[in-house]
Amino acid sequence: MHTSTDLLSFHNPAGLYDPAPNGYSHLALVQGPARWLLLSGQGGEHPSDGLPDDFEGQLAQCLANLQTALRAGGAGLKDVARLTVLVVEHREARLAQLSQALKSLWGEAPTPACTLIPVPRLALDGMLIEIEATAVLTHPKAGSG
Repeated sequence: MHTSTDLLSFHNPAGLYDPAPNGYSHLALVQGPARWLLLSGQGGEHPSDGLPDDFEGQLAQCLANLQTALRAGGAGLKDVARLTVLVVEHREARLAQLSQALKSLWGEAPTPACTLIPVPRLALDGMLIEIEATAVLTHPKAGSG
């Protein structure tokens, strides 16, 4: 068992392979009162510079956008219970880049549950990756507004 907080814990049960090298956990367990933050899929669009041409550039911007959206909702990476990753023209090299990026972001902290789905295309022409997230936050204390 890998625990992030009393509210959110991550588990990799015996009998399943170790997903840590790929940057995710098999299970995310939420216990107790919580607020849910549901992020729409974040792509690799830069607010002013558009969409990078390559997967690596889009992945980096996508993860930056994900963190911006989390902060706006009062959350951080440690609060993310689940990721859904959509990848155009998926191949092992892209999985390796994604896995390394997730492991780098989360560091030694438990990584969220994650599903990667290969897709034929995304919303914008040239868009190669999109990541949506579900984060779990504690309820605000009484009187904190």
